[in-house]
Amino acid sequence: MNKAVQLRGLLEKPGLLLLPGVYDALSAKLAVSAGFSAIYLSGSAIAMGQFGYPDVGLPTMTEVMEQLRRVTAAVDVPVVVDIDTGYGNAVNVLRTIREAEAAGAAAVQMEDQVFPKKCGHFEGKEVIPLEEMVGKIKAAVAARQKDLVIIGRTDARAVIGLEEAIRRGRAFAEAGADVIFVEAPRSREEMLQITQAIPAPLLVNMVEGGKTPQLSLAELQEVGYKIALYPTACIRAVSQTLIKLYGHLLAHGSTADILDQLVSFEERNRITGLAWYEEWASKFGGDKEANN
Repeated sequence: MNKAVQLRGLLEKPGLLLLPGVYDALSAKLAVSAGFSAIYLSGSAIAMGQFGYPDVGLPTMTEVMEQLRRVTAAVDVPVVVDIDTGYGNAVNVLRTIREAEAAGAAAVQMEDQVFPKKCGHFEGKEVIPLEEMVGKIKAAVAARQKDLVIIGRTDARAVIGLEEAIRRGRAFAEAGADVIFVEAPRSREEMLQITQAIPAPLLVNMVEGGKTPQLSLAELQEVGYKIALYPTACIRAVSQTLIKLYGHLLAHGSTADILDQLVSFEERNRITGLAWYEEWASKFGGDKEANN
């Protein structure tokens, strides 16, 4: 099934759609193995996980699309990809949308920050004029050739205020965005104002330690959200694990006494699908060719 159509089906079901953040093919495979029905390829997580950059708009469109292709090739669930500002004006948006569709995206998320953008929970952001962003949303809608889901994000809450953020969210929906994302509300009350004022499916971003309160899934659903993102928990979990691993290895010169903290050799091979490739090699002789 077309992955965008599949995602639209998930959005039509009752309840909240939980999207875990991923940053590469392995994290994507692990998220799907855990049972998630769709995943979110986070721009922030790509910046940190692939390049060691902070989330300040440094990865390029082609780098993000390259990572998207790796992820969509690795998993068979809808992938939502963060395309930051669309990487330019409405003409750039045309190319970005076509590239995202060609790379297998089910949805794109585009925001109204001035380029280069920053993490929505950082200070010092700026937003482009509403009319310009509405034009970019309309360009994204017109550019798509399939059923790609368009997520319109505004960072106006931190820059201009909640009232303007809501106004922008409503305008994005009127321009054709399928889902609206008002970034970084400061309280449950603000979140309620957003969901009650914008007549569209709403997305909320759960950044641990960020500006938005960490509500439970039940609370988020009660407030009125349809999608909840956990974009960079993956990077933070991996970072914490590797800090401990590398510190232990340097101190002790071995991992022999922490094997219980690592996946087994067999589990590593299961995650990466070794048995399937061995079967393929056996069927077609790839193992013999590899040894010649």
